[in-house]
Amino acid sequence: MNREDFPMLDGNLIYFDNGATTLKPNQVIDSMTDYYSKYCANAHRGDYSNSLKVDNMYEGVREKIKKFINAKEKSEIVFTSGATDGLNRVVFGYFKKHLKAGDEVLLTVSEHASNILPWFVLAKEIGIKIKYIPLDCHHEVVLENVEKMLSDKTKVISLAYVNNVVGDIRPIRDIVELAHQRGILVVGDGAQSISHIKTDVTQDDIDFFVASAHKFYGPTGIGFLYGKFDLLDDMDPVSYGGGMNAIYMSDGYMELREVPTRFEAGTQNIAGVIGMGEAIDYLDKIGIKNIIKHEHELKEYLVSKLKKIDNIILYNEDTAGSIVAFNVKDIFSQDVAIYLDKYNICVRSGNHCAKILNKAFNVENTCRISLCFYNTYEEIDKFIEIISNIGNIWNEIL
Repeated sequence: MNREDFPMLDGNLIYFDNGATTLKPNQVIDSMTDYYSKYCANAHRGDYSNSLKVDNMYEGVREKIKKFINAKEKSEIVFTSGATDGLNRVVFGYFKKHLKAGDEVLLTVSEHASNILPWFVLAKEIGIKIKYIPLDCHHEVVLENVEKMLSDKTKVISLAYVNNVVGDIRPIRDIVELAHQRGILVVGDGAQSISHIKTDVTQDDIDFFVASAHKFYGPTGIGFLYGKFDLLDDMDPVSYGGGMNAIYMSDGYMELREVPTRFEAGTQNIAGVIGMGEAIDYLDKIGIKNIIKHEHELKEYLVSKLKKIDNIILYNEDTAGSIVAFNVKDIFSQDVAIYLDKYNICVRSGNHCAKILNKAFNVENTCRISLCFYNTYEEIDKFIEIISNIGNIWNEIL
């Protein structure tokens, strides 16, 4: 689908590492080039036409994101440098002042480091307790296991909508309903989900949600944080500077601007914001339903082919997401990735920033294929041909 829009795909590259970052369509690249070459100016700083144009485009992207995730107000959208930045703002800007020693936060061992390490820091700083929701036999999160872990001390559940290794789609809406019945807040990490499933923060009733543009065909170094307005209004900035203050005095007095401006100190990644807005337009034109259908069919096809190869170990063949984790028996995952690279096939190897998931997998590292809508059956066939001959790996890479 739409492969002609991606200049990286002009040659013979087979790109199966979309969970790490997606390739960028010409529309996104051109929008950023146009900003730098035709109307470059700062946002919210000037009283001349180029600056006012930038203001309108910058704030227009906030409106696009609001519609894309079905937020109630565009003021609930904060521009960040990505999902990691968003999670850190939520943990240190909101929960650091609302949690106390002994309060419990529920995570899973399969969460990305960005949704574990900030909580570790908070545990050291104020004494919160981290508990892990058990994964089922398929390494997935199920509502029953979430409910078993709840106690009167549980204050937060923080989960990825789609896990970046297992690829399971979590029952977020049901989890939120269960949590809110007990006054528990829920944080959603949308890095791996936003371009693969429909996001509706209002229907899900999620309290906080984060995403990175480079995961949905936009530029790197930009993303957004969604938060319910009342929660954002009660959140502290984690950085201070120009643009986010209304007034400050020499005696230390200061007043901050309204949400969301108070969270966007300094000059922002304006080109990144514009590129992110173009990526949203691009996805809207293709249609998330079309993307879901194509990726689901590709995943089933890939798994069916891999299951026929004797020395392939599959770890998540039954999960609903577009991610496939595998190993080749008796061969280190990085060696497999290096071997595939000789044939211009890009896969991820390692622990995928989920360093404690090995407790569930009983393996330190895996290879990961993460599919997207521009991948094809022909690419999968080529990969299967190459991986079937992996007995030649040592002759190929030594």
